[in-house]
Amino acid sequence: MITVNEYFQGNVKSLALKTPEGPATVGVIAPGEYEFGTSTKEIMTVISGDLQVQLPGSQDWKTFGPNQSFIVETQKKFKVKAGGEVAYLCLYR
Repeated sequence: MITVNEYFQGNVKSLALKTPEGPATVGVIAPGEYEFGTSTKEIMTVISGDLQVQLPGSQDWKTFGPNQSFIVETQKKFKVKAGGEVAYLCLYR
């Protein structure tokens, strides 16, 4: 079953689904800056747009564009900045 998730007053929305490899979400991020926490390992791939990411333990921001991925381990927080609309795929492991 597909589940709809909404965060940050509707500025981040995703559809959760089960894949053969495990749970995943496909979503969109409106322009802005957001902080997320993980409950499992997350592998996040940008589908369209550019997303600036501050990974756990880093003071630096790194930009990820289409088809680029980053990993955030379990029980960590990370920040993202979107200058425009961004679409993403997130796999939970």
